[in-house]
Amino acid sequence: MTGGNPKAAKAHLVEKPSAELAAETDLQIGGSGGDAGGTLLDVDSANMPGSPTHGMVASPEARSAGFALGLPARPALLSGRAWLALLVLCAVVGIGVPVCALVLPDTHPLHMSAYAMTLFGKLMCYALAALALDLVWGYCGVLSLGHGLFFALGGYAMGMYLMREIGHEGKYQSDLPDFMVFLDWHALPWYWRGTEHLGYALLLVVLAPAIVAWVFGFFTFRSRVKGVYLSIITQALTFAAMLLFFRNETGFGGNNGFTDFKRIAGFPITHPGTRTVLFLLTFAVLVVSFLGARAIVTSKLGRVVTAIRDGETRLMFLGFSPLSYKLFVWTLSAVLCGIAGALYVPQVGIINPGEMAPVNSIEMAIWVAVGGRGTLIGPIIGAIAVNGAKSFLTANFAEYWLFFLGAIFLLVPLLMPQGIVGLIARAFSRTEKRK
Repeated sequence: MTGGNPKAAKAHLVEKPSAELAAETDLQIGGSGGDAGGTLLDVDSANMPGSPTHGMVASPEARSAGFALGLPARPALLSGRAWLALLVLCAVVGIGVPVCALVLPDTHPLHMSAYAMTLFGKLMCYALAALALDLVWGYCGVLSLGHGLFFALGGYAMGMYLMREIGHEGKYQSDLPDFMVFLDWHALPWYWRGTEHLGYALLLVVLAPAIVAWVFGFFTFRSRVKGVYLSIITQALTFAAMLLFFRNETGFGGNNGFTDFKRIAGFPITHPGTRTVLFLLTFAVLVVSFLGARAIVTSKLGRVVTAIRDGETRLMFLGFSPLSYKLFVWTLSAVLCGIAGALYVPQVGIINPGEMAPVNSIEMAIWVAVGGRGTLIGPIIGAIAVNGAKSFLTANFAEYWLFFLGAIFLLVPLLMPQGIVGLIARAFSRTEKRK
């Protein structure tokens, strides 16, 4: 309280619930929605529990008398330069990719081959999964080593539809998928009903990871399991699911999974036009997901989520219930991972239980760490950089890839604690200081 008449100001105070009050107090959480460093919950002492004015906020008349609660302005969704760069990127991809893939002849140096289309489409799917993990790890402080499960669940939901689309074009020319005929199945399991419809399959892509994530998150977060223990449990969850899906009797193709897809939405899945549409759809989903995630982390909801990362106990004293916020971000992250998996399968052409392997979930965490957690754009960069290096090394030096991955896991926390984005930010900062 600065200046004015304290008694006159207090007379104009109005009662508000403690949770709503906390959201309007001076919560300096996460700055402009990206820095993964330490932050503070800086609350005016006049509004702390036990204070005579606790639970009250100033009316306009009180503010004019000198009483005010400082609320940091909400950061812009993107800066002007960032919007311009995004629009240019969208124009280049939206126009350039169809031209390079469909118009230019195969002999042209700028022609985009089916291999390149598949590779970059796969990288964007990984980038979307890394973005999803950054929401829970970079902003909520929950390190998940089981997001590969959600990625695979979305992939399997889409794979079920693609297997039904094969129809009588399969090896055994049956209404059942080939692997069911081979295993002497005579009817579809109940959970395969309706998967011949694309709309139902897309609903499964969202609901399957969302339900699994919500149920798991409810019991673990309610029990206040956190830190390394939560990470180990998530890894155990995806490992158990992988063992389950390996079994032939579960009806998901066992070790081989789903493959040999023919069509999607009635169009040949290997046709260049279909591949181009899938590529552009993946790019559009990635951009929309990034903007949506950015809108969340710069909102009041994002401030509370970041406060959970930095001081969950202190946030509870301010009147918030961390459980609902954690569940929301955790479930949203799982859904984004499932969508990434659903976009991955028709472009790559296969889904099997290997996608649930714990090492895949660990690699996701590496993508986020390399790019810079708590930045949103960093994990996208990290996923593309690491998997680009993986594609190059496995093609030319396959036996050294795991050593390279281990070196990244060890050296990034030591040499690049804030990732690639942190290095770029420090470089710009030094340039500005020299000027």
